[in-house]
Amino acid sequence: MDIYEKIKRLFGWGGGRPDPALAAAPDEPGPGPEGGPDRRLKPRVNARPGTRMLVVDDSPTIVTLLARMLRQNGYHVLEAGSAEEALEIARVETPELIFLDIVLPGMDGFACLRQLRRDPYTRDIPVIMISGNEQATEQFYVQRIGADDFMKKPFSRAEVFARIERLLDANQVPKRLPSSPPRTAGNLPGEAAAEA
Repeated sequence: MDIYEKIKRLFGWGGGRPDPALAAAPDEPGPGPEGGPDRRLKPRVNARPGTRMLVVDDSPTIVTLLARMLRQNGYHVLEAGSAEEALEIARVETPELIFLDIVLPGMDGFACLRQLRRDPYTRDIPVIMISGNEQATEQFYVQRIGADDFMKKPFSRAEVFARIERLLDANQVPKRLPSSPPRTAGNLPGEAAAEA
């Protein structure tokens, strides 16, 4: 199998037949990752077509792959290679969901997320942080600065759409999770509350 075929399999692209070794009997779902029914047999709920999503990563490869996955499902994708560019696009275009890399040149993803949460125009946009850096992953879980979800690189097509589905409301629009309380400048980690 050449590298192109491996990439297609990794991201679920192509119209080929599924691997018979992975197929389950029609009346017997195969085991999923936790021993339950296989997630591939569960119908997926998608965001409504045309949903605006912003992909922020300094790797053109990641931006291209993720944007392609999203566009194939009818989403409008905006792209940024830096946090500064992302903030500008988010303010002007008002995406409905942001995929934000943690490790970026200049301003990192954490600083970008803090600014998104401070701005009244962007504070309610759901944000999925992404990173392949182990330390950044640990830092995300320690800081909890207002992201709605996290994806570790490399990620699969199924994981991307599961993360989106988790954030959808009844109208198939991405929304911030209720467990993520709105943050203000005074209650972000590492910042002192403004004195009265």
